Amino acid sequence: MMIELLTDDDFMREALRQAKKAYNADEVPVGAVVVREGKIIGRAYNQVELLKDATAHAEMLAITQAEAAVGDWRLTDCDLYVTKEPCVMCAGALVHVRIRRVIFGCADPRAGAAGSVINLLQLTSLNHQCAITPGVLQNECAITLQDFFRKKRSLHADGL
Repeated sequence: MMIELLTDDDFMREALRQAKKAYNADEVPVGAVVVREGKIIGRAYNQVELLKDATAHAEMLAITQAEAAVGDWRLTDCDLYVTKEPCVMCAGALVHVRIRRVIFGCADPRAGAAGSVINLLQLTSLNHQCAITPGVLQNECAITLQDFFRKKRSLHADGL
């Protein structure tokens, strides 16, 4: 019998698959998965435009799925993989649900709350801190976002 041990790269590839779904739906291409004991228990992509909901970020939707799978709002033994550094809203939710570790692809120098602008995930004044692993499949994650915004800008420039 062969035991398959999945790596951070493997789970980030699934987050990238989710991001591609967002890209194809004309949403900002961010994908997220929540992992518990080596199994994905939540997966989602940005659906802000689709749901007309500013809180429908990939991380928020994946957290909600994971909470349903666990049967509790506490996700203390879970890790979140996301293609882009979480924003302040998502970082706040990740601290609140007590996610063990946050693994992200590319940094967000404008709005990142895992160290780029602020490190909300590790504020010692809060009741929980998350371990952070940045830069997993960083180039693939960054290229997905760059391609999306390049396409948006060219459509806008063409007056479409």
